Amino acid sequence: MTAASSLGTIRVVSLYDDVMNVYADRGNLLALQHRAAALGVSVEASRVSLGDALPAEADLVLIGGGQDREQRRIADELVRRGALLREWAEDDVAMLAVCGGFQLFGRWYRDAQGEEIPGIGLFDVTTVAPPPGWTRCIGDVLVQSPVGAIGEVVGFENHGGRTYLGPGARPFARVEYGFGNNGADGTEGCVYRQALGTYLHGSVLPKNLGLLDHLLEAALRHRYGPEARIEGVPDVYAARAHDAAVAVARRRAPRFEGVAR
Repeated sequence: MTAASSLGTIRVVSLYDDVMNVYADRGNLLALQHRAAALGVSVEASRVSLGDALPAEADLVLIGGGQDREQRRIADELVRRGALLREWAEDDVAMLAVCGGFQLFGRWYRDAQGEEIPGIGLFDVTTVAPPPGWTRCIGDVLVQSPVGAIGEVVGFENHGGRTYLGPGARPFARVEYGFGNNGADGTEGCVYRQALGTYLHGSVLPKNLGLLDHLLEAALRHRYGPEARIEGVPDVYAARAHDAAVAVARRRAPRFEGVAR
């Protein structure tokens, strides 16, 4: 990598990880800290929960998933933070929003009772709970992302809501196995500048080194400019975890064929 010691520190904000932590999404921060340490990059982590102030600056923002109850707990406060989060996104702060966090970084989520939970509108997506009797989007998932050099990403999804991209929105990935955003159009997640939204739990970063390094490099570029780069330093354990999870997804998950109802 580019003289790791000279790159200094990235500032990471972990939003509501005591509330939005389905399937150990909080592990994404742990994986990030471990990988950064291996590369010689320091991580200054701020955990921000209900009632806490956001720091003045950030290079990377993480938010995990939660059920409807947890989403309602944070939604109003998150909307009040929305202007700053959108400002950060426009400034190319890196972001990873997972499942319920992804939904709330969109425009709104309409639950099974017809109530709309507001989002911050960072992603041009909307989410709707399906009618009774529809298949829940649950299980192992394998996708291919055209973003940077991320490529193959594997994880676990569990969501009832169907997420639909707006006309200008770009998917994070295309589904090979599993359901993705809605089980019908083959999209998974959303991308806006350096912000990534996805339904993939796992937690997703420990077994997807390409995604982890993409976020780390984006955070470094945000703080230190476009010349900041990391090289592909191998991690044998992450590679084994990825390969094992891919084999499981190919064996157990349905190959995507569209229209899950």
